[in-house]
Amino acid sequence: MENKLTFKQKNIDYKNKLIYYKINLEKGGQKIKKLNSTQNWLHYDKIFKNGIILSKNNYLKILKVIPICYDLKSNFEKESILNSYKAFFQTCNFDSQILIQSKKENLYQHFSKLKKEESQKNNKEFISIYQNYYSYISNLNQDSKSSAKNYFIVIKYKLDNSNSEREAFINLNDMYFKIKETLSRCGNSILEVDTKEEIEEILFSFYNKNSVYEKGELNRIY
Repeated sequence: MENKLTFKQKNIDYKNKLIYYKINLEKGGQKIKKLNSTQNWLHYDKIFKNGIILSKNNYLKILKVIPICYDLKSNFEKESILNSYKAFFQTCNFDSQILIQSKKENLYQHFSKLKKEESQKNNKEFISIYQNYYSYISNLNQDSKSSAKNYFIVIKYKLDNSNSEREAFINLNDMYFKIKETLSRCGNSILEVDTKEEIEEILFSFYNKNSVYEKGELNRIY
């Protein structure tokens, strides 16, 4: 009997960034089906409409932190900020994690604008300055010396048999307000990520950062 090999690949639900590959392999009259999915290694069971993530019995909430320019503060202000941060760690004594996301700046629009101006001018000096500027900024960005950072705090509430899902939501909300209040004394603003779409964009940016930063998609959120 002649062996036949058939291969079919199907892309489903690209909008949600979950790609499924279905492979049909037929050999010697025996058909084998194999399903590979990104869901097999993602540690999330569900994302609620309010932005809370369910991972097994853990409920997670992501907060966006707006940083301050500490180096420009006076010595008195720096001391006050450090004391406020100490109070933050002492007050918020629950499960949390600080995440720092570094990314290269998306300079496409900036360079496109300059390129358009260059094409409209016949000034050789301007063209020379533009080309030198383009080379310098491109090399600087390539070396990650012009990288920007996003700051997040992830808080967790573990659900046991005696607690309900509603109680998890309430406790996470209380944690959020406590963090917002204590970090405001340091000068930081805290943004609540409270929609499913925003959470999907943030998670996608961590797992697919190259494609996101090239397209500048994360700028739609922040």
